[in-house]
Amino acid sequence: MSKKTLVSAITAALVVGAASTTFAAANPFSDVPADSWAYDAVTTLAADGVIDGFPDGTYKGQQTMTRYEMAQIVARAMAKTDLEKADKALVDKLAAEFAEELDNLGVRVADLEKKSDNVKWGGELRYTYTNVKDDFEGPNVDNDGNELLFRLDPKAYIGNSGWTANARIDYTVDIDTDSNGNDATVDRIYVEGPLFGATVQAGKLPVFTAQGLVMDDPISGAQVAFGSDVFNTTIAAGRYNETHESFGVKNGKDITAEYYGVQFDYTPNDNLELNAGYTALNNVDVIANYGANILLADGADNDLGIWYVGGKYAFDKNVALAGQYAKSDADDYDTAWTAELQYKGADIADAGSWGMYAGYRSIDVLSVVHQTYDDIIDAGYKGAVVGVQYVPAENILATVEYFDGKNIVADDLNMDSDASKFFGRVDFFF
Repeated sequence: MSKKTLVSAITAALVVGAASTTFAAANPFSDVPADSWAYDAVTTLAADGVIDGFPDGTYKGQQTMTRYEMAQIVARAMAKTDLEKADKALVDKLAAEFAEELDNLGVRVADLEKKSDNVKWGGELRYTYTNVKDDFEGPNVDNDGNELLFRLDPKAYIGNSGWTANARIDYTVDIDTDSNGNDATVDRIYVEGPLFGATVQAGKLPVFTAQGLVMDDPISGAQVAFGSDVFNTTIAAGRYNETHESFGVKNGKDITAEYYGVQFDYTPNDNLELNAGYTALNNVDVIANYGANILLADGADNDLGIWYVGGKYAFDKNVALAGQYAKSDADDYDTAWTAELQYKGADIADAGSWGMYAGYRSIDVLSVVHQTYDDIIDAGYKGAVVGVQYVPAENILATVEYFDGKNIVADDLNMDSDASKFFGRVDFFF
């Protein structure tokens, strides 16, 4: 991106009325004459400390800018506290575009996000409709669902240490019965910050592995990530206790286990992402009984190990192919894989943006811990998936997804196994 293009794109966001600003008499850059179309904007941005020039006193407006240079400018813009609402919205769009580079700036950006109040609030209100059909009428199948969820995501900055305290609080309402769900639940509560060159999380924290195929749920423990932009390692350990994902039929017991995991991520360029890892659940407490196949025995000290590999390749800015493969050491129903072709992508900061995907998922009941996909019914199903996302207005996301496939266990038993799911959701982010 040239600096001329850059100035055109961000002047409105970073300058509050250039015409009303009093400029210093001296020209800050020798190669930006007073009669230049960009003089007022460049001078104002320089005076505000948003941009700076080269040591020789030039601006070099025709020189190509790197994304990291752009991210530094956006970071400085984020520090400005006197922007109008519309100007701040444009800065937020730039921050979303350069989110990865801003992330890599680390604590400096976190410091810039702080307000006079050291607590930052975010969250969402969302409506979800689901319709599930399963000829086998498998476990945990709810034929229709209408749910409202209100979520708060507070983040508190702990002095100037670079550490934050984070939480996620959920409250649900079942529209079909016009009844509230359980009391508000604290789904996450943890601290995060730098330590010895790594990023550390501790508490009840989110774990996301294998692009969500193997794990997308909290554990109570710790997670450490370290490495570089090209090669990164994440290690997690803690206690896992979940009540809403199926490992088959649970006879009165929740799934509880000691959780251990490691993931390696390799990103050699902007087009390719590769990952591999291993997850272990030790001392699993659960019954999973399908016909004659007793997958895990109640009361025994059961261990379940899962290894996985996958990645994503972007052919261009619009088209990408993503896939994951996982296999556990269970005796049966031990394999999962997913592949999808993605086109474009919805960005909540960009009204009118949209994306879609089509693919196939096959997830055996003992091949994953807690898969992330809303389209498939649950672990224990296989079939084709398709989905579309659209942003009708800023910070509003509409999602429609469909699954058409089979119940894996019923199919193995030569029973009626056809299954389908329609999923629709509207998210309002704040």
